[in-house]
Amino acid sequence: MATTTQVQESVQVAVPVDKAFYGTLPIPLESLFKYRHGPIPPIKSVRNQNGEWGTPGQTRDVHLADGGSIREELLTVDAPSSFSYQLTNIRGPLALLFSHVDGRWLFEPDGTGTRITWQWTLRPRSGATRLVAPAFARFWHGYAKKSLRELANQLQSG
Repeated sequence: MATTTQVQESVQVAVPVDKAFYGTLPIPLESLFKYRHGPIPPIKSVRNQNGEWGTPGQTRDVHLADGGSIREELLTVDAPSSFSYQLTNIRGPLALLFSHVDGRWLFEPDGTGTRITWQWTLRPRSGATRLVAPAFARFWHGYAKKSLRELANQLQSG
């Protein structure tokens, strides 16, 4: 079985934990993940989502600017501390590398604000693609930093 690769990035925002959590969970993905970083494309659109995102078991189809798509399922919601999800049915270039991705967002008090941490556990498709995961992880860190900066701007301005 292929070994996993774990990545995470964090940002500090000057808003309370509950505002950070409830401002992040339902945010439109295309407004947050709108920057390309290396091989990781921005999100173009989200389809097949019923209602506001926030109930475990919900699914949606995430369409990427490179023509790929991913099925996202919300697994857990532990308000206002964390939520987790799984990305499956990966189509497009990323499908060659990963069978699925486990994601998690954490929200912790940090001084007068909140520390938001975004984590991914990458599940390589095979032992061979596992060798590429560290290189992909470097690009993911850049993608995550851009997205977290955008999230911080949106939370602090709204």
